[in-house]
Amino acid sequence: MERTQLTIPVVALRGLTVLPQMIISFDISRKKSIAAVEKAMVGDQKILLVTQKRTEEMNPQAEDLYQMGTIAMVKQLVKLPGGVIRVMAEGEERAELLSLNADGSYLEGEAEIRATEEENLGQVEKEAMIRIVKEKLEEYGRVDQTAAREILPNLLAITELPELLNQTAVQFPWEYTVKQQVLDQVYLTGQYEQIVSILLTEIEVFQVKKEFQSKVKAAIDKNQKDYILREQMRIIREELGEDNPMSDADELKEKLASLKAGKEVKDRIAKEIERFKGMPGGSQDANVLRTYLETVLELPWDKVTRDNNDLRHAEEILNEDHYGLEKVKERVLEYLAVRILTKKGTSPIICLVGPPGTGKTSIARSVARALGKKYVRISLGGVHDEAEIRGHRKTYVGAMPGRIVEGLKQAGVKNPLMLLDEIDKVSSDYKGDTSSALLEVLDSEQNVKFRDHYVEIPVDLSEALFIATANTTQTIPGPLLDRMEVIEVSSYTENEKFHIGKNYLIPKQMERHGLMKKDLSVSGAVLEKIIHNYTREAGVRNLERRIGDICRKAAREILEEQMREKSRQKTKSLKAAEIKTEKADKKAGKEKAGHEKTIRVTEKNLEKYLGREKIQFEDACETDQVGIVRGLAWTSVGGDTLEIEVNVMPGKGVLQLTGQMGDVMKESAQTALSYVRSAADQYGVKNSYFEKHDIHIHIPEGAVPKDGPSAGITMAAAMMSAVTNRLVSAKTAMTGEVTLRGRVLPIGGLKEKLLAARMAHIEKVLVPAKNRPDVEELSREITKGMEIVFVTSMEEVLREALLGTAEKK
Repeated sequence: MERTQLTIPVVALRGLTVLPQMIISFDISRKKSIAAVEKAMVGDQKILLVTQKRTEEMNPQAEDLYQMGTIAMVKQLVKLPGGVIRVMAEGEERAELLSLNADGSYLEGEAEIRATEEENLGQVEKEAMIRIVKEKLEEYGRVDQTAAREILPNLLAITELPELLNQTAVQFPWEYTVKQQVLDQVYLTGQYEQIVSILLTEIEVFQVKKEFQSKVKAAIDKNQKDYILREQMRIIREELGEDNPMSDADELKEKLASLKAGKEVKDRIAKEIERFKGMPGGSQDANVLRTYLETVLELPWDKVTRDNNDLRHAEEILNEDHYGLEKVKERVLEYLAVRILTKKGTSPIICLVGPPGTGKTSIARSVARALGKKYVRISLGGVHDEAEIRGHRKTYVGAMPGRIVEGLKQAGVKNPLMLLDEIDKVSSDYKGDTSSALLEVLDSEQNVKFRDHYVEIPVDLSEALFIATANTTQTIPGPLLDRMEVIEVSSYTENEKFHIGKNYLIPKQMERHGLMKKDLSVSGAVLEKIIHNYTREAGVRNLERRIGDICRKAAREILEEQMREKSRQKTKSLKAAEIKTEKADKKAGKEKAGHEKTIRVTEKNLEKYLGREKIQFEDACETDQVGIVRGLAWTSVGGDTLEIEVNVMPGKGVLQLTGQMGDVMKESAQTALSYVRSAADQYGVKNSYFEKHDIHIHIPEGAVPKDGPSAGITMAAAMMSAVTNRLVSAKTAMTGEVTLRGRVLPIGGLKEKLLAARMAHIEKVLVPAKNRPDVEELSREITKGMEIVFVTSMEEVLREALLGTAEKK
């Protein structure tokens, strides 16, 4: 018989065997399986479905797969959450896997189609086989009523032997190993013998099962329904000759004997096991206690991992995973050095504080990798119940350990790195104070014997390394903040974002979207434009999203180009159908190779991939004006410039504030006005002027709420400019809090504010003198090209900001 060989994408199935004429849906999540299905969809939609011998193998090789599989047609793909794809396929032909290439992005195999061989069987022999199979099917239907109703009518109507044997294996819900035995049989007689053997075994199993159920019903009372399962197990064990089966309590004792724990812990668990042993089986209390014992026996009481104490290795990993953040890296390495020297968790707990997307969580993950520790992330965002931290008492229905103990259980060791994510988002209610529960966790003097309400046995947390993250320290309770050492993770500069995008985000997103280096080219100028005009953030999350948008569109372009190329090849093949020489086939194979075109994203075609520019930074005014001063503000996504406008009109001395100012900013405006009135004489303005004029302060973008005291000197300068009719330098910006006496007080968020000033092309920035240390810590990249003027009083501010008198129109 002539056999056909072909090269085809392969999907390795776990716990599932597909037969010819079988329509089935299954889920895949492994990258190579997804890539194989996608490759098939690009081609003729055919894949080879082969079953794994061991379901736990994640990267199967040829020896891990059964030799016989089924070529199937992919009918439908559905994307599910979590990167899972549901595939609907129909088995078509049996095929033998001759070889497997597992080195590429998907499994690809050389297969040979193996049709069922009938061995010259006569019609009489086939008819005899059909009758025997149908007799066994009818016998099976007498012991299994469900099969008799749902499966047998269709099977008994089949008149052809190959179809009857195949459909019997397809229709019955047998184990995948049983179906694989049928699939392995290439000869018709072999399939017949296998099916009959399976049916005989199934009939015998149902009969024995029926006998067991009869014995159980005769042995127990109708009211003892809770004991039915236990009695079935007892009778089965008696039939098998197991006179002394191990009880649940004995199994728990065995686990206790092998548990690495102190004497106090073991004695307490042993006492609970004895109590469990005396409880009636199947009772609710016994189930609760069994769950408790299984939980405490899974905890890593004395199991630890050996830390990597190579500080140079830690530094290499931090530099490999993160660009910039030099101060953060330096402080983390100092902290690790203390941990290595002290050997115990007596050093302060780190709290990484910074805007979203600046790498706080990934820094913690890198520290865990550098130290060789297990990594556990505990999300505290929105946690308001103390029991979430300390656990529920086990007397309650559905009780479970708290997140800390659950994290230890997940890690499997007592010295993991535990990331307390979003610690500034915890809250409290009538159920308890969550932050107070965290006090015990983060106190090295107390966490040696941390008590979880569920476990009830003291748990040692002193060897765990805790790192917390937060967006701000303002919402963290004082006592909790006092137990942590805060490390500021500030906003990235544009240069840092550029290098992160170029060296980390673009390669990461290209790999995630299945693109090779030759497939996509993004120039430096394009990356700079994306940073400046398509994102406005302190971190790089939106930058990564925009790069992902480009990669998705590029992937679609590449796929469409491949499909067009394939269509052109098919057209050429049809024209050359009459020429069936080996030379022509080889030439067609070469022409079928994938496209070599590189997609280049430039400043001109960037709008095609990302749409119109999303962000327009407001540059400094071209001309000097009266009553308009540019301030600097800090927001959750970085810094921004803030234009403050002041108008003076004849009136009765009313101060009008618009632009959604908060209470603190309104008070700051009142303070600024009081200073302006007290200093007006020095600038040639009489006190009676303020009684006859109204002052209106407005901050544009009225829909956006604004608050804080740092615009005090800006509002004072704008008011003084308006009442004296003196111009203010358009290239000057300022930030600082003002007092009634005209003193300038320090402010926060200076790095973000100076970054915003730089982006707005500000030439001179007035900064409180007490913020000089903050400026000196900043990199030259931020302050380059800007004159930083340190001021201590409003007199100095006005001297730097006010120019000559404006001409009256």
